[in-house]
Order: sequence, then structure tokens, then C-alpha cells
Amino acid sequence: MKKCVFAGTFDPFTAGHADTVGKSLKLFDEVVVAVGDNPAKTCMFSAEDRIAMIRAAYRDEPRVRAVLWGGAIVDLLKAEGTPFYVRGVRNSTDFEYETADFFASRKLDGDMVTVYIPTEQELLHVSSTIVRNSIVFGKPWKDYVPEAVYEYITRKQNHV
Repeated sequence: MKKCVFAGTFDPFTAGHADTVGKSLKLFDEVVVAVGDNPAKTCMFSAEDRIAMIRAAYRDEPRVRAVLWGGAIVDLLKAEGTPFYVRGVRNSTDFEYETADFFASRKLDGDMVTVYIPTEQELLHVSSTIVRNSIVFGKPWKDYVPEAVYEYITRKQNHV
């Protein structure tokens, strides 16, 4: 069985992230979506909410598993028993960042295999930052996230 890890902050999980997971499912039998829990980073949504959003988006897809992770990615790859690390890239800036991160991680684990998956053209502008800003400023954002994520956030906002 081939498994990969797709890690990020996912604050929140976007349509671009979902595109990467969907393409990963064509290559791998299981996709572990690792939600980064970095205390140095301030997120709009709690780690528990981010995990719940992803689980809601993939409630009918048993090959996708969301986990919380707060350590080095090479340690998560070892814990999951896979060398495959998937990265979604939208543009040259993403590619340069991911490549620098790859070489740093590769020093820690020479067996790591990073797979870059380009984002579809219609999603190039989508980012978690755009979604957060749209929420804060009351602008439309429904098309930027999977339906289950939109429903989760909307339901949570209405209960605050």
C-alpha cells in the first residue's frame, strides 16, 4: 500500500488543498492530511476545528485521514511508515519555498521523496489567507473552500 503525507496549517482547508488531495488519491492508496499545530503561529481556527473541517470534507472517503502534528515532517513520515511527502504548488514562489524546505528536510532524512502537485489554473488565486480575509471583511468566500468546510465555518459563526 502506498501512502503519502500532505501537511500544512490548513487555516482553513481550501479548494486548492482539496485539489491536491484529489490528485494524491490518484497516485496513493492513502493520504494523511497532517494539520500543523505550531504554537508560534496564530490561526483563525483552532487545530481541533481544522481537523474537524478536513474530516467533514472527507467523511465519505476512507482513504483520507486527518491528523494533528506538531513536529518535524520527517518524523511524521517515519511515524506513518512512508517516504512520500506531497506539496501543492500554485506558482514560482511556492515552488522556491517548497524546494528550500525540501533540501533542509532531505538533510534530516535522505529517504524522503517529495512530490510536487501543481494547482489547477482556476485555483491559482485561492489561499487560506484569501479565505480568512474574505471572512473578516464579509466578502464572498464560498467558492474557495469545499462545501463541507463552508458549512462547518458558517455553522460555527452562527453559534458564536
